[in-house]
Amino acid sequence: MARARAVKELLMKQIFRLEMVVAEEDADRATGLLTLDVPFGWEEESLPTGETRFRVHCDNPEFVANLQNDMQARVPSAQCLVSTLEDQDWLAAWRQFFTPVPCGSRFVVLPPWLADSKDFPGREKVLIEPKSAFGTGHHATTALCLTVLSGLLDSGRVRAGQHFLDLGTGSGVLSIACCKSGLTGEGYDIDPLAVENALENKALNGISGFEVGLGSMEALEGRTYDLVLANILARPLIELAPRIVWACKPGACLVLSGLLEIQADSVEEAYMAQCLPKPRRVIDGEWCALVWE
Repeated sequence: MARARAVKELLMKQIFRLEMVVAEEDADRATGLLTLDVPFGWEEESLPTGETRFRVHCDNPEFVANLQNDMQARVPSAQCLVSTLEDQDWLAAWRQFFTPVPCGSRFVVLPPWLADSKDFPGREKVLIEPKSAFGTGHHATTALCLTVLSGLLDSGRVRAGQHFLDLGTGSGVLSIACCKSGLTGEGYDIDPLAVENALENKALNGISGFEVGLGSMEALEGRTYDLVLANILARPLIELAPRIVWACKPGACLVLSGLLEIQADSVEEAYMAQCLPKPRRVIDGEWCALVWE
């Protein structure tokens, strides 16, 4: 029994890395697969050969194995390699990888060890404790949402005193930025670990006016909001369109993200079918945010 416990403790200290190298012509297909299967993000590097290297880190070996099988089934030419990192190496790697992320004119996302940095005067610091499964601001869709939020605040379209909904809150980064801008609101996620992480980051930033809950639109009990942020995936955005639109107060701002630009048309159609006008599109590489303001 003691040996079994020791082995279990050793495994719990390991982080699994899946590295995938794909040819240039397969990069979009691989990105689409990762978008559907890996909501917590990944690393992406363009190689001198024209190939793209993707890295996914996770503490769940079954998840990594399933993702590898899925990638090799859909992109047969992908070169996949699974390795492990000890916990202390993982934390050191995070410190090296987690660089500050300025977003728009107002925000910068920082890890706790850079909380006292003087490098970003005039920007609101959003402190995020890095976790292997939740957004840190490095993923393009999170940075895109923060940039859109910054612009809405700059224009006065979103302002202090308003109430927000953050659907798919993850680490709570968008909610924390809202609260530091004088709004109050709620963040929901269907993953209990995400809720735990959001609460941790709420405490880390010392904010109030941010309630975190487990669930999705069914948890709202008829409440409506001045600002709705939904940084999830294209399919649930389409499926939830009637409920998300219903949660918007008259004249509310709505920001949808987590979708590739090639998915924007279908998501846009779902919301225009709910009598919304055509949205503004904000593009960052292959990613897109739809903004009703």
